[in-house]
Amino acid sequence: MSHPHPELGPPPPLPEHGLRIVALGGLGEIGRNMAVFEFDGRLLIVDCGVLFPEPDQPGVDLILPDFEYIRDRLDDIEAVVLTHAHEDHIGAVPYLLREKRDIPLVGAKLTLALIEAKLTEHRIQPVKQEVVEGERRRFGPFECEFFAVNHSIPDALAVAVRTPAGIVLHTGDFKMDQLPMDGRLTDLGGFARLGAEGVDLLMSDSTNSEVPGFVTSERDIAPIIDDVIRTAEKRIIVACFASHIHRVQQAIDSAEKYGRKVALIGRSMVRNMGVARDLNYLKVPPGLLVDSREIEEWPPEDVVLICTGSQGEPMAALSRMANRDHPIRVAEGDTVLLASSLVPGNETAVNKVINGLTRWGARVVHKGNALVHVSGHAAAGELLYVLNATKPSNFMPVHGEWRHLRAHAKLARLTGVPDENIVIAEDGVVVDLLDGQAKVVGAVPAGYVFVDGTSVGDITEVALKDRRILGDEGFISVVVVVDSTTGKLSGGPEITARGSGIDPDSLDQVIPQIERALQDAAADGVADVQQIRRVLRRTLGRWVSDSYRRRPMIIPVVVEI
Repeated sequence: MSHPHPELGPPPPLPEHGLRIVALGGLGEIGRNMAVFEFDGRLLIVDCGVLFPEPDQPGVDLILPDFEYIRDRLDDIEAVVLTHAHEDHIGAVPYLLREKRDIPLVGAKLTLALIEAKLTEHRIQPVKQEVVEGERRRFGPFECEFFAVNHSIPDALAVAVRTPAGIVLHTGDFKMDQLPMDGRLTDLGGFARLGAEGVDLLMSDSTNSEVPGFVTSERDIAPIIDDVIRTAEKRIIVACFASHIHRVQQAIDSAEKYGRKVALIGRSMVRNMGVARDLNYLKVPPGLLVDSREIEEWPPEDVVLICTGSQGEPMAALSRMANRDHPIRVAEGDTVLLASSLVPGNETAVNKVINGLTRWGARVVHKGNALVHVSGHAAAGELLYVLNATKPSNFMPVHGEWRHLRAHAKLARLTGVPDENIVIAEDGVVVDLLDGQAKVVGAVPAGYVFVDGTSVGDITEVALKDRRILGDEGFISVVVVVDSTTGKLSGGPEITARGSGIDPDSLDQVIPQIERALQDAAADGVADVQQIRRVLRRTLGRWVSDSYRRRPMIIPVVVEI
């Protein structure tokens, strides 16, 4: 089994008739999905998504793949194939198209419609090529065949990439719901046909590889949603992902059944459901939808609100309702339904929202107390079906954290894929498929690119470390005036503390130590401003550490006269 190693150097030139695969995101993490295929000097990209920031990345809005590997080869890109319209697969497309606007985007009807709506906000008109399952389409040296897969958003596709180097099947995100809401099954028969032809490399979704058995059908949660809406006494607020059209459809169906009007809350929810309704993926009876601005005029027992914020996002509608920072005021007797999974890392934020809503008297129904969500990703039993149907010569797990990738690799080994043909890679690791064998040949940069407001890539890990220190420990500034020739102290020091938890009056205790340190430095001939700053930082930092066991950011300011 091939494992990534930190000592991997740049890859050698791609051999003739070899296929190179480089994941710039999505391996060792859930998000930032982006795979670059190279053959005969041309590139094909599958997905281009974002990762959402962790609590230890303050101020960051989004995390993008690093495009440096392809930046000087944008003219070589034949197309970007988008497997489906979730943010972790399409969210970085606007930033890629900023680099070259005419890169063709390939995907199913709904996927392209949702990305086009997103690109409108960036004032980009994309070049689109719509495809459907069962279709074959050539992009330069890459012949792509598309397969229907079932997921938590309609129109998801898997893609088989054919080149003279072999056939690679990339499943995208999928599950094998046998009773899907839209009747669109994962094309296991197509996978089996491809397996009979010979799959040289399978790249398969690993998200639920640790979960035994099979994922519950989406239809199984309909009775729970129906029961919540039937028994609610007053207003109902349903929170889910803005892309989960099937979940919104279930809420709409139950609202109509019990005579309630529906209002959509949140910009992304309104935008996505508008697109889905226009394309007939979302079926809304005439007169059922009302404008959110009119919702307060309706009796509480006659309305259902569908909004964003199921992950506790601070600016989403539900969080603002919990904080009393939204025009819609949650009241005693209201029911809130969190109809989504809990993304790891969001537990604290979601619990805070639940507590806030409960404080105002709402009944909160969530995954912890009811079956109100099913996963969109295949569990281990389903993954085994795909492995057995495709019979891949080589296997590379994708879309998952390390534990998911390793668990999926174990499943592949159980189905007979040899250890030496299982490649567990991480972002930036270069995998070549040559003469029927996939192996690691090197690595390229694939770090995080942070988006902070309008800034893209300007925020570094050093800046984030500074933000964490400021957030956790505060800062202390010290200002001194020194003689530019001798370095002797001429004024100050003046010390100010913010957010450090240190009594301002106690700062007078360190002034004599600073004065002595500067005096000693001047006696040693130290007059350089940078050196004086280091003396100030070291002296003040040592005193704070010894006295308070804290490590605030020390900001020394030296004024020369």
